[in-house]
Amino acid sequence: EVQLVESGGGLVQAGESLRLSCTTSGVTFEDYVIGWFRQAPGKEREGVSSIRKNDGNTYYSDSVKGRFTISRDSAENTVYLQMNNLKPEDTAAYYCAATNRAINVAAMRVGKYDYWGQGTQVTVSS
Repeated sequence: EVQLVESGGGLVQAGESLRLSCTTSGVTFEDYVIGWFRQAPGKEREGVSSIRKNDGNTYYSDSVKGRFTISRDSAENTVYLQMNNLKPEDTAAYYCAATNRAINVAAMRVGKYDYWGQGTQVTVSS
């Protein structure tokens, strides 16, 4: 059974940093993509960043490019999202998700991902 568990959310002030972790278990696919999504109240869930297991190829949405960095630790089965220079508009519930479909890392559509974590809240005060 594939499981994803997020951690690392919290309350910070604008300009500060947080690092989110997504620890996976039960993932036996030859290749897969881990994506970070976020959902603010009253808004649709949007893709933020993703990384492919085999080649490490990454994607960032325009709203976080240059501020967020995604990375993976294969030994720990963990994917990280380092978030710097946080803004109030980054406030949302953050979810990690996995897909073993042969998709481009930039194809961050909710329907393309089959496995989801429970989410972790990030709140950025101004």
